[in-house]
Amino acid sequence: MASKRAKAAIAAIVALAAAGGGYVTMSSGDRVPDDVALAATYLVSPWEGRELRAYPDPATGGAPWTICDGDTVGVKRGMVETPAGCDRRLSRRMMQFRAELVACIPGFSAKPLSWRAMMNSLSYNIGTGATCRSTAARLGIASRYPESCRAATAFNRAGGRVMIGLVKRRTDGDAQRIGEFELCQAGL
Repeated sequence: MASKRAKAAIAAIVALAAAGGGYVTMSSGDRVPDDVALAATYLVSPWEGRELRAYPDPATGGAPWTICDGDTVGVKRGMVETPAGCDRRLSRRMMQFRAELVACIPGFSAKPLSWRAMMNSLSYNIGTGATCRSTAARLGIASRYPESCRAATAFNRAGGRVMIGLVKRRTDGDAQRIGEFELCQAGL
């Protein structure tokens, strides 16, 4: 059953994208495709949380160092970022992950919006290589979207152990945040 909040999130981005020719202008000023806007706004940012000071990876207690909304590229101990800098980092990193998904998943841009957003979020969290090799990608390529949404929930471990936060992120979320499965299913 599709949740009202997931349907509302999809509708909000669809409305913004319709006004922007399929693109949404993010708070960073970057124009991004609808799937990136949906993933960044409703999946990545809420689940990653925003930290302006670099911190060690929660699963390892060390590398990689992380900043802003879970960004690890070029992050070193002691780094500090501004909110505007975090907005830019998120938009640009999401676009990099999307480009890699477009390269590994034939017809990615024509796939359902909610599925693309879920795959963007998954890629941002586990890396595009793992996402592209996943059963979720294989099923999505075969247009078996409900099964693909479910397959992505398997990525619920960090540091070799199941993390309750990842279980919630991958499935139906929590009281404040939409889960990837929840969003993915709502748009099919």
